[in-house]
This record gives sequence, C-alpha cells and structure tokens, in this order.
Amino acid sequence: MACVKLGSKTDAFHRQGQAWFCTTGLPSDIAVEVGEMSFHLHKFPLLSRSGVMERLISEASEGEEGCVITIPDIPGGVKTFELVAKFCYGVKFELTASNVVYLRCAAEHLEMTEEYGEDNLITQTEAFLNQVVLRNWKDSLKALQTCDDILPYAEELNITKRCIESLATKASTDPNLFGWPVKEHGGPMQSPGGSVLWNGISTGARPKKSSSDWWYEDASTLSLPLYQRLISVMESRGIKQEIIAASITYYAKKYLPGLNRRQGNDSSTHLKPVSLGSPPSEEDQKLLLEEVDRLLPFQKRVVPTKFLFGLLRTAMILRANSSCISNFEKRIGMQLDQATLEDLLMPNFSYSMETLYNVDCVQRILDHFIAMEQTGGVSPCSVDDEQLIGSSGPSLTPITMVAKLIDGYLAEVAPDVNLKLPKFQALAAAVPEYARPLDDGLYRAIDIYLKSHPWLVESEREQLCRLMDCQKLSLEACTHAAQNERLPLRIVVQVLFFEQLQLRSSIADCFLVSENLDGSRQLRSGFAMSNEGGWATTVRENQVLKVGMDNMRMRVSELEKECSNMRQEIEKLGRVKGSSTWGNVSKKFGFKIKSQMCSAQEGSVTNQHNGSEKVENLKERHGKHKKDSVKDE
Repeated sequence: MACVKLGSKTDAFHRQGQAWFCTTGLPSDIAVEVGEMSFHLHKFPLLSRSGVMERLISEASEGEEGCVITIPDIPGGVKTFELVAKFCYGVKFELTASNVVYLRCAAEHLEMTEEYGEDNLITQTEAFLNQVVLRNWKDSLKALQTCDDILPYAEELNITKRCIESLATKASTDPNLFGWPVKEHGGPMQSPGGSVLWNGISTGARPKKSSSDWWYEDASTLSLPLYQRLISVMESRGIKQEIIAASITYYAKKYLPGLNRRQGNDSSTHLKPVSLGSPPSEEDQKLLLEEVDRLLPFQKRVVPTKFLFGLLRTAMILRANSSCISNFEKRIGMQLDQATLEDLLMPNFSYSMETLYNVDCVQRILDHFIAMEQTGGVSPCSVDDEQLIGSSGPSLTPITMVAKLIDGYLAEVAPDVNLKLPKFQALAAAVPEYARPLDDGLYRAIDIYLKSHPWLVESEREQLCRLMDCQKLSLEACTHAAQNERLPLRIVVQVLFFEQLQLRSSIADCFLVSENLDGSRQLRSGFAMSNEGGWATTVRENQVLKVGMDNMRMRVSELEKECSNMRQEIEKLGRVKGSSTWGNVSKKFGFKIKSQMCSAQEGSVTNQHNGSEKVENLKERHGKHKKDSVKDE
C-alpha cells in the first residue's frame, strides 16, 4: 500500500489514560475534547492551521483549568484528530489509503485551507488521493471501504464517486493489454519487460495472464450499497453482462450461505467465495436477495440456471417479496431447457405442506417458458412427422428437452399421495403435443400415478390416460401397456390396435429395404463373381433375411387371428347396445387411423411377446366387467 510521510519532527505526543500530552517543553494552554479523549495542546499550532480552531479558541473563555474547547463530530473521531494534531505540530506520520479519506474529510470540517498555512492538510490529502490512491486498484478499494464510516462527508467531497469511478475504469480495462505497473491486483511484481521480480531481480519467468474475474473477490468486500453503485457504474461503461452477472453471483454466494449447500458438484465456476465467520441475519439476507434480483441482468443464459434455482429456493425460505420470487421464476423460465431434474425437485416450503414438492412453482416456470417459446415463433411445424413418430435420437429443440424434463419430473412427483389429479393433469397438459416425439416418458409418469392412487374411479383413469397419444408409444411401451391392468380397458384396446399398425409399418420398411438390397446386389453381381468369399457372405445374408421374413409373415397371421378374436369379444360386451361392427368400435374407442396402411399380408418385426397372452388377459378383464354389470342389474 502506498504511503507518504508528513512532518519532520519525531513523535512528541504521549498518552496517559484518556488524555494526550505534547512534550515540547512548554506547558499546555488549551485542552481539546474529542469524544472521551482530551488533548492537552498549545493554541498557536492549532489556530495557525485551522479556521474552525481559530474561531473556537477566540470564543472560548478561560476557566480554572485553562481554555477548553470541544469538537464532538469530527470525521474519523479520536484517531483522526490525533493525526490532525500531529500535522499541526509538524510531527511525522504516514498518509495512507486507510486514513486519507478520514483526514481529507476532517481537514474540510476544520477548514484547514491554504488561507491558514501553505501546503495545508486539504491540499496534501487531495493531492495524495488524486496522484496515488485513485491510480491504484487496491488503494482505491481501501479508500472506498473507509467511506462507509463517514459516508455523508465523503459524498459531499465526491470521494466516494471518484473511488467508484476509478474501480470501474480499472475493472473494465483488460490488464493483459498493459505491462507494469498497471497490474497491481494481487499478482507478483513485474519488470517493465513483463518478467516476475524477486527482491527486485528479474527471474525471467512470465506471469500468468489475468482473466476477467480478477476483481470479483475484491469487489465482494464492499458493503451492499457501495457494491450496488459500483455495478451500476460498470454497466454504464458497457462491461459485458456475463461479467457483471458473474460478479453478482460471487457476491451472493459469499453472503447467502444457503446458496452453497447444493453447489458441491457444480464445477461451472472455479471461484469459491470465502466463508464468513458469522453469516448475516435473515433480514439482511432477505434485503441482499431482493437487491440481487434488481442487479441481475434480465437476459437469457447470462446467469447459470442452477444458481437461479438456488436463489429461488432461498427466496422462498426467507419469505422474500412476491415480486422477487416471480422474477427468479421468469429468469428460470427463459432458460428452462438448461435445467436438470434435480433443480426442479424443490421442496414445498409453504406452511400448508399440501404436496411434498412445489408443483405450483414448476407449473409457473413452465408457463413462462412456453409463453416465451411461442413468442419466439416455435410451432408444431418446427418438428416434422418423422421426428414425432420415429425419432429416437437426441432432442433437437429446447421445447423437446423441456418436455422430457417435465415428464421426468411428473414421474418423480407422481408417488405423492397428496398430489391431486387436476394439478398433475395441468402440468402434463401444459407441454404442447408437438413437443413430445414419443409419449413413453408421459406413459411412465401416468402409470406411476395410477399405481400410487389406486382409489381413482374408471372415469378419472380414462381422463388421465387421455393425456398421452397411443400412436406415439414405442413398441416396448405398447407391449407394457397392453399387459398393464391399471389402465382402463378402452386404452388397452387402443394400444393393441396401434401396436399392430406399428408392426405393419415396420414390416413394410423391411420389405422396402430388402428390395433395395436385392437390386443393389444384382448390380454388383459381376464384381461378386470374382470374390468367392464375398459371394458366400451375401448368400448367407439372403438366407437369414428370408427366414426373418417368414417369421414376420407368421407373426402377421397370429395378429390377424388376435384381431378376429378381439372383434368377437368386444361385440359381446354388455355395454355396447345393438349389433356392433369393427368400424363403429373403432369410432367408439377414438382410434386415429393413419391414411397409409400396409396390407394384411405384411408382418411384424418382433416376436418377443406372445400376442395370445394379451387377448387372454383382455378376455379375463371383459369377464369381470360382465359380472359387475350383472351385479348392478
């Protein structure tokens, strides 16, 4: 830290209890009381430097104990007046960044101008501020920290503003663009050539380049009002929003202990805030949280999503105002596709404890995301039919990523017996239909909910199952659903029907591939004759393909028999009045038959599960319905 020594005499002051005495050999003729301390001094050195002292001494009356004056409100208190007294006597002391603000304000308060002496205290402290302190990052920071204690005086002299401007300028300047002596933020001393110095000797080693976060830790030592002003000035100077947001993140993590509880595995930032000895009170944390909300840029992807969830949880725990909580939800909604399932699983901090997790909050966040996506022009046309039906690759759009995330969240909250059906349905239905390439995740969540809520009546089960589209279930999901006794009968029939359609479509694709393969092999037959080993391999592949096709044809025959049995069984249901045909049954069950269908002679691509077992299970369930209907009659 830079310093300047003022005065030429050795220290002639000594303290006895609550009094200071000047040992110049002359008896004291005035006592100056500052707080609880008395300074026994001489009139001439004081009145020759200070206009206030001159007036107080002239107005003071001589008493039994001599002249006594009182200065109750001097900036900096006793320690600062001690230095002022030494300056008046010409005693040596160091002018540093830690005391220059106090001395500058005290000198102004005591009117220590050039009128009362050349190179008076105002002149010297002002020169030190401008020429030394404000040119140095560390000294500017230290001077700004001292402004907190005497803020009204420092504001009046624009010292606070000048320190903030100095810090903002240095933080917005890339230190790698300059050599010595600009780099002064904690790194080793460097020579003009850029090498590291050791005891003034060049070592030849090159210092590491500084990143844009070098000032975060220093700025976090400021009080909240001063930090807020520093960030505002930096924003006005055009510093990138990502850098501003990262600094605010660091500051918040330092003073909000709750943010660090679930950040253990987060390696997105290498900055680890210094732990505090005693955390701030809940009220202080609440005020800080609301100020962080005002400071954070309201832009997409400038703040880590995990950090935003941490702020939201902390705001709920501290009972922050509704505007603060809503803003955090909106920020998360802007980048919900970057969230994880762990982020969404926020406990319910309300007093009612209606549900284990805060489903309402997730619903609001999802609504913000959907509204933003729709405003941004996302529509069903952005995901074509091939992606909706057959895509098994990674999600191509943020909306599909969010759909997968919400389906996973629904599966996690479904076991909660206190989760009401309307709330579950509302969250599932909020995701647009085009956002789900497959409904397997939604089917899993619905199945878990049905298992955890066995008291639901048939109509409620059917209402819940209408959320999923049976045409968008994979073959594996169809196989599971066809044997799932928790699903309503209507849904099981739809699943079986669309499973057959998927099998036929798969067989058609296999035929098409086979024809193309045969054509390509005929074109290459001339070349294959010259390679006996390659020809033998081709023959074996053909044989395997033929066997597979034979198995598919057998499977198609079995499925046709199953369909015939299903027609007969469904027509016997007591709930269907009059004669029923397969056409009106399909209408009754709400099938959405594709316009393009393969012929009945085309087969299946799988024979892992026996279809006859599905029909037998269906027959048993039909028998139960008949018995129930007879009992009702």
